[in-house]
Amino acid sequence: MGALRIRMENDMIVRGMAVRTREAYTGAVARLAQFYRRSPAELTAGEVQAYLLHLIQKRKLSWSTCNIAANGFRFLYHITLGRERTQFCIPAAKQSQRLPEILSRQEVQRLLDAIGNRKHRALLMTTYAAGLRVSEVVALQLTDLDAARSSLRIQQGKGAKDCCRSSTSMWFSRCRTT
Repeated sequence: MGALRIRMENDMIVRGMAVRTREAYTGAVARLAQFYRRSPAELTAGEVQAYLLHLIQKRKLSWSTCNIAANGFRFLYHITLGRERTQFCIPAAKQSQRLPEILSRQEVQRLLDAIGNRKHRALLMTTYAAGLRVSEVVALQLTDLDAARSSLRIQQGKGAKDCCRSSTSMWFSRCRTT
C-alpha cells in the first residue's frame, strides 16, 4: 500500500486534516488491506461494506470506531482514488446518544480532597474547572494561567484552535491556597 498510502497522506495534508485524523484514516485503510490481503484500490464497494459489517458484528467495535473507519474509506475512495460517490456508498453507523455522568459538588470535593499531592490536586482542579481535554492539559504552561482575569489560554486545542477559558475567581484563590 506504499504509493497509495503516500497519495492518501498527501491528500489529507493538502486539506489541512489533523495528524490524529490522518493516523486514524490511514490505520483503518491499512487494516482493510490486511483483512483482504490486497490493495484497497482493488476492492469493491461490496467488499468494503462487508468489512464494515465484520467490524460491527464480529469484532463488536463501537459505532464511533466504525464511523472513523467509514470516513477513512470514503476519503480514500472518493478523494484519493476519485471514485464517484454514487458508485461507492458506505452508510455511516448510527451513534448512540448517552448523557455524560455529572458529579455532584460533594463528589467533586471528595475526589479533590482524596488527592494528597498539591501539584496533582491543582492540575486536576484546573482540568475539571476549565473542562480541558488531556492534550490541552499536557500542553498547558504556567504562563497560560491569568489569575487577574480568572482565565486560561488554551493554545492549539481541538481543531488546532487557540481559545481562552474563564473560571471563577474562587477557583483561582483555592488553587493558590491548596
